[in-house]
Amino acid sequence: MSHTSPLPRTRRRIVAALLALGLALGLILLPSASNASQRHGSKATIVLVHGAFADASGWADVTTKLQRRGYTVIAPANPLRGVASDAAYVASVLATIEGPIILGGHSYGGEVITNAATGNPNVKALIYVAAFAPKAGETSGELTNRFPGSQLTEENLVFRPFPISPTVTGLDAYINPTVFRAVFCADLSPRRAAAMAAAQRPGALSTLMEQSGEPAWRTIPSWYLVAKQDRAIPPASQRFMAQRMKAHIREINSSHVAMISHPGVVSDMILDAARATR
Repeated sequence: MSHTSPLPRTRRRIVAALLALGLALGLILLPSASNASQRHGSKATIVLVHGAFADASGWADVTTKLQRRGYTVIAPANPLRGVASDAAYVASVLATIEGPIILGGHSYGGEVITNAATGNPNVKALIYVAAFAPKAGETSGELTNRFPGSQLTEENLVFRPFPISPTVTGLDAYINPTVFRAVFCADLSPRRAAAMAAAQRPGALSTLMEQSGEPAWRTIPSWYLVAKQDRAIPPASQRFMAQRMKAHIREINSSHVAMISHPGVVSDMILDAARATR
């Protein structure tokens, strides 16, 4: 005859008692009906993709505002190694999400979402914040230089080699910290700009010459925020891309990092897209 140890039963009783105590004290909250419906897709998941010379923390204030409205937000780390590979990585993140998705991108992140969303029926809206929105065959370098005004010039960049393989070397580009604030985030404080310059993530220089694929904005509704004081991507280039894809366009007196200097405007635009595509 087998003998069952009383220990598992004792553990179950202890766990049950702790749960009961937690519920009684309000330390453990059972999911409400509204929370359950949210998990089943009543609200879109919002995915926000950063660009070069930045990281996902640039979306922090926007994320907080959206979370307060009950939205699930994911801000993945963009690898910044190449258009096709970066888009494939973001597409793999999107593939793990059930239900509708609102997909946003800043700067080079716009080129990534343009490719990552193609063919994904869950992506209901695209949000571009001072971002690239290329058509098939275009490059971000070409779009940057289509109109004058960009200060992302060779003399304002620092280049560092990085290994691609044991026999192949790539080249990373950073904005020179001495001009980082003027070029990238002129409407932020000098102290904050200096911290961002120190922590900036470089982009592989080759991405400027890599051709984009079939754009998702041809079939997915798009919203575009033009940063009128942008010294990285000229405002004229932004308007050209936004008008070409027939986006819902807003303009703001902002540097390149509108999601940091004007998070309320950016989060409101995302909420408008979520409501319009519900």
